[in-house]
Amino acid sequence: MAEVIILNNVVKTFSEGLKDRLIAVNHLSFKIERGEIFSMVGPDGAGKTTTIRMMCGILAPTEGSISLLGFDIRKQKSEVKKHIGYLSQRFSLYQDLTIDENIDFFAEIHKVRKHKDRKEELLAFTRLTQFRDRLAGRLSGGMKQKLALACTLIHTPDIIFLDEPTTGVDPVSRRDFWKILSSLLKSGITIVVSTPYLDEAERSTRVALMNQGKLLKYDTPEAIKSSFHSEVIELVCDNVRVASEVLLRSFARKDIQMFGDRLHILVQDAKMKESEVLQTLKKEQIEVRSNRIIPASLEDVFIASLNV
Repeated sequence: MAEVIILNNVVKTFSEGLKDRLIAVNHLSFKIERGEIFSMVGPDGAGKTTTIRMMCGILAPTEGSISLLGFDIRKQKSEVKKHIGYLSQRFSLYQDLTIDENIDFFAEIHKVRKHKDRKEELLAFTRLTQFRDRLAGRLSGGMKQKLALACTLIHTPDIIFLDEPTTGVDPVSRRDFWKILSSLLKSGITIVVSTPYLDEAERSTRVALMNQGKLLKYDTPEAIKSSFHSEVIELVCDNVRVASEVLLRSFARKDIQMFGDRLHILVQDAKMKESEVLQTLKKEQIEVRSNRIIPASLEDVFIASLNV
């Protein structure tokens, strides 16, 4: 596949005062190929939004270079903007306009003259046709995001950037939104998404795991997980925190991860270690409701990467 975005040793700093300097993006390099969903995943402060804003030409890199569709983002910003769509964290729908009117407005902004057929196609695609006369201010969170996506796509961009598009959206709408994104790939569009949700990253073609402006890992979800050499013992027990403290006597802190009522223990030989773990907890009178050996998830890999 052809590479449509190339980041080479990109750095972005912000001045916090006369002396202090915040490094938001720290020597970031990766390539994005045409027709893929590429996800940047990490917590707040990971540098995801700053990176997207630099790729869109909104911010200039402090160091390094960004190429998009062969254009230099510094020198050919106006050319880049013709080929991209950008759904920011605070995408501004007009609350007192209907779905139809919002799409018409964004078509006018992008100077799309004859957009009636394109609008009908997008309304059907996002399943908003029957709500087209409803005011944007009366839509649910999930429907607002679908409308925002339709507005982002009205001028048929080659690449769309979506900055945490499902944050604050309910789980069902979030899943539905990702189904729509997957369907978009049939048109050959390239989708770049930032998200704090590791389960969303599993749906992506490739993933960049980020933290504090640095790239931790960068590959397909399957390759990232298969490169992780630990196995996972998953326990469900009544008092996860106490169980964790007990197991810290035998395991390193980085190898014990809590997920609600679940406990993940990262080990080299899960079958051998599982009985040892169960016996240790039994001695402390901690009841284990269920236990199993499972493959490592992206979440396991990400958390372990933070502790390296």
